[in-house]
Amino acid sequence: MQFIEPNLEVILRLTSKLTIETKPLWGSMNAQRMIEHLSDSLRMASGKEVFDLVTPEDKLDRMLAFLDSDKPMAKNIEVSFAGKNVTLRNEELELAIDELVDEWICFEGVFEEQPGLKTVHPYYGSLSYDQWLTVHKKHFSHHFEQFGLI
Repeated sequence: MQFIEPNLEVILRLTSKLTIETKPLWGSMNAQRMIEHLSDSLRMASGKEVFDLVTPEDKLDRMLAFLDSDKPMAKNIEVSFAGKNVTLRNEELELAIDELVDEWICFEGVFEEQPGLKTVHPYYGSLSYDQWLTVHKKHFSHHFEQFGLI
């Protein structure tokens, strides 16, 4: 799998192909839920939403090795911190994309203001800005592939 460049210009170019009618190639999310889910991950990265670490400490090295690998995220993976029946926050897809842009800008700003900051990902542990970019690269690519955007 080819991963996207994790920057706002690329993300916006790809999301511009998305419509509310776009169906996933796998999974049960609709297009708007997927975008809101990506915003959730950005809030986690910027420290707005805090989750407990679910990976045992002795397994973190293995999880970080996966993060640094060329392996994609598994299809149909279910994670405890991303519920299945979440109510949509936005009235329409375009507003969800606007929210995603705002969350990306916030993510960038938080780490620009605090360059040494680390925030917790439930699976990968305490991550730096560069590590979060790797998470976003894999995570956004996973969902953009899910919806046929890449």
